[in-house]
Amino acid sequence: MIAKEKEAEVLRLYHGEKWPVGTIAAQLGLHHTTVQRVLGQAGVDPKVVAPRPSMVDPFVPFIVEVEQLGKYPSLRSSRLFGMLKERGYPGGPDHLRRVIGRLRPKKPAEAFQRLRTLPGEQAQVDWAHFGKLAVGRALRPLWAFVMVLSYSRRIFLRFFPSAAMPFFVRGHVEAFADIDGVPRVLLYDNLKSAVVERHGDAIRFHPMLLALSAHYRFEPRPVAVARGNEKGRVERAIRYVREAFFEARTYADLGDLNRQATEWTSSAALDRSWVEDRARTVRQAFDDERSVLLGPPDTPFPAHERVEVEVGKTPYARFDLNDYSVPHDRTSRTLVVLADLEQVRIADGNEIVATHVRSWDRGQQIEQPEHLQRLVEEKRRAREHRGLDRLSRAARSSQAFLRIVAERGDNVGSAIARLLQLLDAVGAADLEEALVEVLERDTIHVGAVRQVIDRLRSERCLPPPVSIPVTRGQHANLVVTPHSLATYDALKKDSTP
Repeated sequence: MIAKEKEAEVLRLYHGEKWPVGTIAAQLGLHHTTVQRVLGQAGVDPKVVAPRPSMVDPFVPFIVEVEQLGKYPSLRSSRLFGMLKERGYPGGPDHLRRVIGRLRPKKPAEAFQRLRTLPGEQAQVDWAHFGKLAVGRALRPLWAFVMVLSYSRRIFLRFFPSAAMPFFVRGHVEAFADIDGVPRVLLYDNLKSAVVERHGDAIRFHPMLLALSAHYRFEPRPVAVARGNEKGRVERAIRYVREAFFEARTYADLGDLNRQATEWTSSAALDRSWVEDRARTVRQAFDDERSVLLGPPDTPFPAHERVEVEVGKTPYARFDLNDYSVPHDRTSRTLVVLADLEQVRIADGNEIVATHVRSWDRGQQIEQPEHLQRLVEEKRRAREHRGLDRLSRAARSSQAFLRIVAERGDNVGSAIARLLQLLDAVGAADLEEALVEVLERDTIHVGAVRQVIDRLRSERCLPPPVSIPVTRGQHANLVVTPHSLATYDALKKDSTP
């Protein structure tokens, strides 16, 4: 269509100035067929100029032969171009493609009947991808779960960092809680979350979706293959979400985005005009539909992720790119992670052994201080038990010595460590002899044990014990003999003026 002013200009130039069709088209920037149409509508039969012959013309009969476009209607123009080049066609593929497009039989346009549903009868469900979500070092996909009530057009919108089955189930559970009811039929595209396998009309639904539908008593129903018009309500709702809510929106994190989505769906999206009656709003239509929805069950369907994880020698369970601490006595076994959007719980059988705030970052260690503190205390007690056992076997009197140290309130761990150093330095026999003497004299201190050992070794003309023995090198067997300090006094007297 062209403006009325331009149509008037075409008629003026043709009748008043006697311009031919081609000149009018060139001067006004129109196609010659447009000029001919304007003149024909005015009752004029202009002389049609025969188009220039085309290099494709000799090959047109070959193109329209039955064995080409009639027998093979889906034959590609690139293949026809190759066949025509072999028969002497001198042109290029672009012009040939346009000619083939005009000659190929057009598929008749399909008309669709507008689908109407009763209140509370149906809802349509789909996923929509909204780019990426950056959380720390992690870059996660951002998916929107969208459910639309087919009668009232009420929208439920929730964003998730994945389109996995646990989030698909959680979207349904939160949607039913939001509308406080359940439609009788839920319509799906052929999503992997809904349809596991399909051969024609034979459909195998996802087991989790069947369990969900049994719990809420709705019928899952997939649309026919390549029949997007059957779920046009959710498709239009997704486009509405993109244009009216998501574009140019800023948010701090996933929780903030979902809070904004909840506010938008309960205000602006509800107050828009209802498509069936522009005088009413979606909110008013939903008020009519609310009373005929199926009542939700008393308990919601469990919508958490459930993953079995192997815990190794370190007290951490790896889940969703992060490590979560567990009690140290739960290592080297299989535990179960139960996770939702906010919380990660780790279970051993029927017992919840750890609870953490969920992290959407990656490579993080999420810890509870008491888990690590208990591990440190356990390791310390283990070292003390090993040291005490070694002392008991090497020097029997160490048990009585340490019992008195403990009764006095002194640090038993420190006493064990220092006695072990003496055991390594002098051997079991000397340590036992020193402990016996200390117990007889009632001087229960590690320092007293050290003094007795030094005296005994001095009496035997042995060097004092070394707590860290030299085990290798040229000085491994070196013995240093102590001498009298009186020689230093003699040196001092000699230097007196």
